Amino acid sequence: MLLRRYYVMFAIEVERRVVHLLGVTANPNGPWVTQIARNFTSDLEDAGRRFRFLIRDRDAKFTASFDAVFSAIGIEEIQIPARSPRANAFAERWVRTAREDCLDHLLVLSQRQLEASLAEYVEHYDRARPHRGLQLTPPRSTGASHGTGVIRRRDVLGGLVHEYELAA
Repeated sequence: MLLRRYYVMFAIEVERRVVHLLGVTANPNGPWVTQIARNFTSDLEDAGRRFRFLIRDRDAKFTASFDAVFSAIGIEEIQIPARSPRANAFAERWVRTAREDCLDHLLVLSQRQLEASLAEYVEHYDRARPHRGLQLTPPRSTGASHGTGVIRRRDVLGGLVHEYELAA
């Protein structure tokens, strides 16, 4: 099948705007999102990180077992009101940015290609893309100096996006 719809599950740390790409599938269902939640919470615990809240929509795929995964580690879930995309503005904005910067310029032929492209884009988004809400610093800023010197360009996504940094 050539044309297929894929669903992407992601999480955003609102405070720093860090995006976590959690999974891509053609058939999202309750067991899939629950397993993704288990993997994500395990990764959070391994990294010693915690969230207070999980804001999510009211999709039927988010079952009681999905909710239980987060409540087991003390994360309170908040469901946005029905048909209220502004209540989940950070996620909606990330979807728009990922589409405009990345996906609108690619012909995605497979789930594997989509996963690889999004993983590379998320890495760029978290490490190099400036954000107005963060005083034009990336979410996972390396704290690089703002000196002068030779500027080096690095191509991301085969030249679709460019990153610039001072040469060492």
